[in-house]
Amino acid sequence: MASSARSISAAAFATLLLIALMMGANHVAARLAFNDGVNVATAVLFRSTVTAAVVLAVVVGYRLPWRTDARQRRALLIVGGLIGAQSLCLYSAVARLPVALALLAFNSYPFWTALWARVVYGERPDRRVLMAMPVLLLGLALALDVSGAASGLGAADHWGRIGAGVAFALTAAASFGLALVIIQHGTAGVDGRVRTAATMALVALMALVGVMAQGGPALPASAVGWWGLVGLTVLYGTAFTIMFTVLPRLGVVGNSAIMNVEPIFALVLAWAVLGQTIAAVQVAGGLIVVAAVMWLGLRRA
Repeated sequence: MASSARSISAAAFATLLLIALMMGANHVAARLAFNDGVNVATAVLFRSTVTAAVVLAVVVGYRLPWRTDARQRRALLIVGGLIGAQSLCLYSAVARLPVALALLAFNSYPFWTALWARVVYGERPDRRVLMAMPVLLLGLALALDVSGAASGLGAADHWGRIGAGVAFALTAAASFGLALVIIQHGTAGVDGRVRTAATMALVALMALVGVMAQGGPALPASAVGWWGLVGLTVLYGTAFTIMFTVLPRLGVVGNSAIMNVEPIFALVLAWAVLGQTIAAVQVAGGLIVVAAVMWLGLRRA
């Protein structure tokens, strides 16, 4: 069973890499939009509305059942709120940090998942999670340059520049980790596509409230910003559509560890498109983080 679980077709492997590439590119496009006057709430509104519409079309096309009980509905509401917070915080991190660093900090979510499972449901953390935790923390410390040595600024000035972005990324990871725990325990029996459509609709509603509270959407000032806004919307929506329509046919779960190479794609794309660079030691730390998360993702294989 283990070998069959690890063996996937070339088409499946390529599809997983394509999804990771599009997810990484989505965040690079988001940074283009943010640099041109778009705010976080507007970006989340565009992205979530289109994604919700696409996934809803899939649900209707497949004639999937919408029936849920009271416990599932409560869980879906909570998950929608948490994913909304995760979306807003992650884009806020992308707006403040090099894209790859924001995604690497967010990739700490497996440990938040283990923590929330322990706190909320009393589950003992997997031994593999405990083994990987110091490795991931070491990699994250290198990637974020906690001492400020790579930046040459010193710890105080360096954290003055990146502290808010890191806080947003870690908050996004914590929110996503809790959402995963509640999805597992509170929405069992709800089709993943129905759950995603409901979640994205709730996120879009939250973003709409935020946009209206700010006096309306903050739209791009130039064509570059529009390319970024359209790009983040299309890339995210397309990746989700592939995830929920193509991957099941290929026999690959949507949360495959292979997709955790997203920060590596983001690192390359951010360098090519945005001119963002990080020190070699930070790249090494990023590779350690990605390797640790992928190792965790394969633990059930």
